[in-house]
Amino acid sequence: MNVLNNQYAEYLTALNYPSVPTLFLDLEAFQKNSQWIKENALGKKIRIATKSIRSRHVLKTILDSDKVFQGLMTYDIREAIWLRDLGFKDILMGYPTMDVLGIRELLKNPLGITLMVDLPEHLDILEREAIIAGKKVTVCIDIDLSMNLPGLRFGVYRSAINSVERMKTFLKKLKSCHHLKLIGVMGYEAQIAGVMDKESLLMRTLKTLSLNQLKERRKSIVQLILSDGHALEFINGGGTGSLKETCQEEVVTEVTVGSGFFAPVLFDHYKDFTLTPSLLFTLPIVRHPEKSIFTCFGGGYIASGSTDKIKQPTPYLPEGMSLLKHEGAGEVQTPFRYNGPLNLVPGDSIILRHAKSGEICERFPDIVIIDKGLEKTRVPTYRGEGKNFV
Repeated sequence: MNVLNNQYAEYLTALNYPSVPTLFLDLEAFQKNSQWIKENALGKKIRIATKSIRSRHVLKTILDSDKVFQGLMTYDIREAIWLRDLGFKDILMGYPTMDVLGIRELLKNPLGITLMVDLPEHLDILEREAIIAGKKVTVCIDIDLSMNLPGLRFGVYRSAINSVERMKTFLKKLKSCHHLKLIGVMGYEAQIAGVMDKESLLMRTLKTLSLNQLKERRKSIVQLILSDGHALEFINGGGTGSLKETCQEEVVTEVTVGSGFFAPVLFDHYKDFTLTPSLLFTLPIVRHPEKSIFTCFGGGYIASGSTDKIKQPTPYLPEGMSLLKHEGAGEVQTPFRYNGPLNLVPGDSIILRHAKSGEICERFPDIVIIDKGLEKTRVPTYRGEGKNFV
């Protein structure tokens, strides 16, 4: 057998030949990715994106592994409170919230959690509830770093604050909110971090153009905030896909990373770096309708975002597996074509990778951690702990 098919046999042995869909983490590959992230941090702090991990045990493993990893970026206020109460520190909400009940729960003890804002409405609801609770809330402003071209928005629709002028207006509103304290700025360059460019010269060209303008925009907005009298504790940027570029910006103090630890399929399509697949899952073969066709139980774990072929799970091991174009990944069963050398039979399992990162954890109650070919432990996902935030 070749190297990958040897790895296939080793994984199944470590998992004791699972008969049900099983999510597992290759600890050695995971640590290799962590090392790459650490080496490219250039002295910046790395904040962990929880939506890309979705297991508090894995989050703790990352944070305990090196001092470069500090703090969390959560996606839901209830999640932030839960993690804070479990002992996690320095939590930044990556997205604004209009969850009044969640805000009221936070205001019972707002310490350790910073909320994201980018609209006057966000300030209004937080100031109103903070006044009622008699507490103060720390906030971070999300700025837009997308690049608008004629007929094209190169980036995503997030914050409305895309210029110094709009930031001036927002800061004027913030001055009237005496229960809110501004301590951070975030700018996510999605068009750099989240756009695949390996097969596209056009995308690489657009990224270069966008990098030049976003650096200047971020710098000028930060300078405005500082000149307005605010003492910023952090300036957050980036993602796995822009780690190398964002860490080079002098004004940035920290970069958020999540998907890079698991290395999902989408990161196979970036030109400037290569990661090692570490989070994978098995599906058991339950049917064999034709000589080269095998049908597995489960599999329809489709990634979020624009709908296209690459958002389906990708067959990984054994080599030679492929989805059927006219069926794809199904709700409860998925057929595959296999033309490799192994003698697969019902009862065997195949191994796949998810297109994105932590989303797959919403499908499994736990993650089996494999270390050097042996099962080391099982840890629960958010779902396994009964947590469903979004």
